[in-house]
Amino acid sequence: MVPKPKSHQTSGNAGFFLIAGPCVVESSEICFSIAHKLKELCERLQIQLIFKASYRKANRTKLDSFTGIGDERALMILSNIRSEFEIPVCTDIHSADEAAFAGQVADILQIPAFLCRQTDILIAAGKTGRTVNIKKGQFLSPEAMGFAADKVLETGNKNIMLTERGTTFGYTDLVVDYRSIPIMKSFGFPVVLDVTHSLQQPNQSSGVTGGRPEMISTLAKAGIAAGVDGIFIETHPDPANAMSDGANMLHLDRVEKLLESLVKLAQAR
Repeated sequence: MVPKPKSHQTSGNAGFFLIAGPCVVESSEICFSIAHKLKELCERLQIQLIFKASYRKANRTKLDSFTGIGDERALMILSNIRSEFEIPVCTDIHSADEAAFAGQVADILQIPAFLCRQTDILIAAGKTGRTVNIKKGQFLSPEAMGFAADKVLETGNKNIMLTERGTTFGYTDLVVDYRSIPIMKSFGFPVVLDVTHSLQQPNQSSGVTGGRPEMISTLAKAGIAAGVDGIFIETHPDPANAMSDGANMLHLDRVEKLLESLVKLAQAR
């Protein structure tokens, strides 16, 4: 078992923390190249960095969609990134029995939006003692997220984050209601805006989720202005060929410019 992680409820001198990385662990090479670039940028800009990649993707539209390279192999890559770059790592879990397994490596266990009401998953994650990042369901009000947080609190674990990731708008689009940020912050936990997932266009006829990456900067800036504690961005050196969620990712080469603008906004609020 890795040492108990430090608190991730501080934002550093930049005024916000960053959760970023590829959607899923594709290979050691890709993950390390992304982590190296992000670490370099965040150190210069004094942003607290949390590296995120799913060790496995359970929620896929099509049966033949890529789900991962193997659980143990993917978690080993995350463990190596944690050690090499001395940064916390975050990964999704999809069932209660995954919590203890993933919690041996991950500092933050992320509850996918579709699973945010699943009591057994929330309790299992809370019992690990790890920070639990609960993503707000696309179908849920921000007020209802207080009940999800309460389930984790019942385990004695107060290390909780809540993440806004858009609300279903029709069948194939999402919108962000920025009122959800102060509402969820009123519960007393850090609130994150998942920018790239909020720009997904799900349920496309092709069976592959679309996206609007050209709107990343707009949503992220609005989130900072609305008072989020953290920004969540999936990024990749070649989004067009990413194994998952490439349609809504930010190209790795564009992260620097975005972070610089966000730091200026955060320091002015």
